[in-house]
Amino acid sequence: MKKLVKNISLAVVLSFTATASLAQGERALDLDALLEQLEQGKFAQSQQNEARERDFMQRRAEQDRILRETVAQRDAELGTSERLETQFEENEFKIADLRGALDNRLGSLKELFGALQNSAGDTKTKFNTSIVSAQIPGRGEFLEELAQQMGNSSKLASIEEIEQVWYEIQREMTEGGKVTKFNVDVVEADGTKVNKEVTRVGTFALVADGKYLDYNSTTGTVSELLRQPADRFLASIVDLENSNGEAVAFGLDPSRGSILRLLVQAPNLEERIHQGELVGYIIIAVGIVGIVVAIWRFFALMMISAKVKRQLKSDTFSDNNPLGRVMQVRDKYPNADTEALELHLTEAILGEVPKLSRFLVLVKMISVVAPLGGLLGTVTGMIVTFQQITLFGAGDPKIMAGGISSALITTVLGLVVAIPTSLLYALLNTQSKNIVSILQEQAAGVIAERAERAERA
Repeated sequence: MKKLVKNISLAVVLSFTATASLAQGERALDLDALLEQLEQGKFAQSQQNEARERDFMQRRAEQDRILRETVAQRDAELGTSERLETQFEENEFKIADLRGALDNRLGSLKELFGALQNSAGDTKTKFNTSIVSAQIPGRGEFLEELAQQMGNSSKLASIEEIEQVWYEIQREMTEGGKVTKFNVDVVEADGTKVNKEVTRVGTFALVADGKYLDYNSTTGTVSELLRQPADRFLASIVDLENSNGEAVAFGLDPSRGSILRLLVQAPNLEERIHQGELVGYIIIAVGIVGIVVAIWRFFALMMISAKVKRQLKSDTFSDNNPLGRVMQVRDKYPNADTEALELHLTEAILGEVPKLSRFLVLVKMISVVAPLGGLLGTVTGMIVTFQQITLFGAGDPKIMAGGISSALITTVLGLVVAIPTSLLYALLNTQSKNIVSILQEQAAGVIAERAERAERA
């Protein structure tokens, strides 16, 4: 009853709304047309649902068929799997029996082929690093294939392959005792590649145009060493290249390049001097000044000593030497008593001493200061080394070794300067004292002569 009243109220409201709309001039909605549209939509929806149900039923039947086929295929595959597993187990037993029979028939040949495989692998490694490969490339390919073939399969090596391994080993031994020449592309220090005649000394060295060469086994290229060893080794290369079969002295590396690479990495004299840095430069400069001054004073004192010796043989006193100037004092004061003459001669000798010992104090100071400067450079270098250890740790010994080496260079430079300057100072001081002793001896003779003359008077 309530629903009916509600529908009647809704109809009244709709009627009222439609009447109001028509009164306002607006278009009204036809309820019959709306009802018809609803019925048509409901009919279309019903047809679509029925089509979906038919399609679902058809697909369900197809899915059931696919499921039955899949189950049947699975059962067939399971049967095939069981059959193959059984066959696999039977094959395993057959293979084991055949391998046992093969081992029994091989006997000691099995050890032979194992040794052959190891020998082929080791020989290939030696060939890759041998400088003979620069002249005869591609020798290791056969050995590598043979080693892989024998390792990855049960195929045995043939007699020809065994003889080939023996031949390659024998050829390496034979070439190791020869000095031969051949042409090959050489990468020079500036990066250019030039075809040159290269001399190979056994398995130890490659040389060309008076320089040592290096063979790179990875790329198979021959290149000049960026740093060459000392000149005496380079001179032996020239002698070898110019020889006509006669025996000559030649510097070779028995380690096949390891020692040579370390040798060329060692710093030369100039690089060691640069390692001393500022303190080392100062020590060298001071040492040069000291040695130049010492040499100058050495020749000056030698000339003075020669003049003094000539003056000793002459009765005429000259003022170009200390002895002549001292002896002129006697003639300058002919009437002076003994004590006065002694004072005048002492004054003259004291005036000559500074001239004879000129710049000797500078040489002595340099001989003392040079090792102190070296010690200063060592201390500062060690401070830098410990700072590097603090930053990078002590895991790399090369960091500490390089810093300590640079620090000790200044000590070496200080000693190199101090030792010759100390010897030169001792020599110069001895020469100076000898001349002064001659002056004092002659002055004492003059005083004695004046005293004797005074007594006779």
